[in-house]
Amino acid sequence: MEWRDEGLIIGVRKHGEASVILEVMTRDHGRHLGLVKSGRSKRMQPLLQPGNTALLVWRARLEEHLGLFAVEPTKLRAADLLARAPALHGMNLMAALLRLLAERDPHRGLYDAAILIVEHLIAEHIEEMQIAPSLMVRFELAILAELGFGLDLARCAATGLSQDLIYVSPKSGRAVSRAAGEPYAGRLLPLPPFLRDEPRLEAQSQDAIRDGFRLTAFFLMRDLFLPRGLPLPDARHAYLAAIFKDNAATAE
Repeated sequence: MEWRDEGLIIGVRKHGEASVILEVMTRDHGRHLGLVKSGRSKRMQPLLQPGNTALLVWRARLEEHLGLFAVEPTKLRAADLLARAPALHGMNLMAALLRLLAERDPHRGLYDAAILIVEHLIAEHIEEMQIAPSLMVRFELAILAELGFGLDLARCAATGLSQDLIYVSPKSGRAVSRAAGEPYAGRLLPLPPFLRDEPRLEAQSQDAIRDGFRLTAFFLMRDLFLPRGLPLPDARHAYLAAIFKDNAATAE
């Protein structure tokens, strides 16, 4: 068995004295693990770090085997990710979310989204870095959708209209308009404007980002983490703390 693909490294763990088990999100083969012999060598260790992209060749005698990876790094981002707390925690959050996916189940859209986010996490210009939080909110929504728990934010659950949508029902995961939701506002989740508009690569206000992450947190916990007996990832709490601290420092 053999395939070749492009992959984003999302995890590395030791195996034996010199090797590692590499965890990657690939474009066409989903989240995949494989053994890298001598992966802990001085030459290979800096290359096999989360956030780096590589061309991969996977080989195994049988498809169900762990298999071996041959790795040719194509873009090294690890040092840039380590340089800023929001970037490092953002990468860790993406890895934690991608681990919700079944192994070897292709999700090309999620792969492309992950690459887009990691590039914004390490962008040279502050304006581009500030786009990353809204992309991360959309990434969490995409994870929910790919696993069968997508939200319907296009039309009001009560009226069927698409105008003035400002709430989301925690029961149905559907949008609710201002007029229909006003009597129940205390029981509804806020829907930030950037999630009801067409996706744009632009920074959002802190309030909008907070509302976005509050929205995704509810459904991630209810539908994905709680059924697995897991809390929300520590990386998520660290990422939110880092981006709001970073934004406050930038404002000053």
